[in-house]
Amino acid sequence: MKKKLLTLALIVTVLSFALAACGSATTEVTATGTPVPSNAVIAEGRLKPVESSMLSFQARGVVDEVLVKTGDDVKSGDVLARLANANQAAAQLLTAQQALDLLIRNEGDDRAKLWQAYMDAQKARAKAERKWEDLNVDNIDDRIVDDQNTVDDRRVDLQHEQENFDKYKNLGEEDSKRKTAEDDLERAQDDLNEAIRVLEATTRERDTVRAALDAALGVETEAKHQYEISLNGPNAEKLAYAKAQVAAAEDGLSNYELKAPFDGVVADVSVDVGEEIGPETVAVSVANFNAWVVETTDITELEVVKISEGQRVSMIPDALPDVTLIGTVESISQSFKQQGGDIIYTVRIKVDKVDERVRWGMTVEVTFAPQ
Repeated sequence: MKKKLLTLALIVTVLSFALAACGSATTEVTATGTPVPSNAVIAEGRLKPVESSMLSFQARGVVDEVLVKTGDDVKSGDVLARLANANQAAAQLLTAQQALDLLIRNEGDDRAKLWQAYMDAQKARAKAERKWEDLNVDNIDDRIVDDQNTVDDRRVDLQHEQENFDKYKNLGEEDSKRKTAEDDLERAQDDLNEAIRVLEATTRERDTVRAALDAALGVETEAKHQYEISLNGPNAEKLAYAKAQVAAAEDGLSNYELKAPFDGVVADVSVDVGEEIGPETVAVSVANFNAWVVETTDITELEVVKISEGQRVSMIPDALPDVTLIGTVESISQSFKQQGGDIIYTVRIKVDKVDERVRWGMTVEVTFAPQ
């Protein structure tokens, strides 16, 4: 669109030149009507925070906790959301950390204690295994499906009652129709809440037993390794192994937790508790709105040679034609892409100061004055 406007501006320029006959410097007109030198480069770009991240879980599971909402300030490392599987992963991390702590505290290599821990872990695993084998998992899975269908039905009921209440909400609080609709809406919300609690309880019947078995297996495996290492390797090897186990457990836990990668603001939360989700879905978006950049989308090979790093530029948002932003060329891409037969390069511009009305993703007209 900007290129078409520039072409139109060039036509206007040629006509103006013909009318003037000669003698005056040639100028162009931007989309906002601001005259600029004819050899300026005018491009289109998009505003974005200098830091932004669209976060997805690295494993599939059911969302157990959403700890933030849109607009919340977060610090780097803050947990934003968790999957139900996080409890199991946290238990494995706790087991690994405890094993490492044990080695650090007891560098005397107390094999008897390690052997006893291994035996206790075997007993705990066998007990958890029997509970899992006695569980009718197929029956629970069928009930979970039924409970989920009930939740879906209650959500539909709630939506219906909300729509019905909206018809009367502007009436007086004592109006009988409004009161009836309000009571029906509250009852529908209570029914949905109860359906969700039933679904959660049914799911726990299966997941709690499975998580206990998985945790017991992890404890047994770790206890066995620790005992075997105590028989063969020096303390340094045992400590290295234990640290590696902790690191692996931390990586495992990170698959089921979303953490803020930097200080910023929650830009969007697109998941709800109880929702099944996987790596393909963005769950939470975080951005640092304290600093902004613009990335161009249509600078050609003939134009990019006229631009250099450190060059000052002006930018006008399409949605805010009365606002002019000033920035500096931060980088010019070394790679290219082909677009409509043109070779296109991306120029990244650091914005000095942003008007509070601008939004992530807004289109701007960028003017690179000749140097």
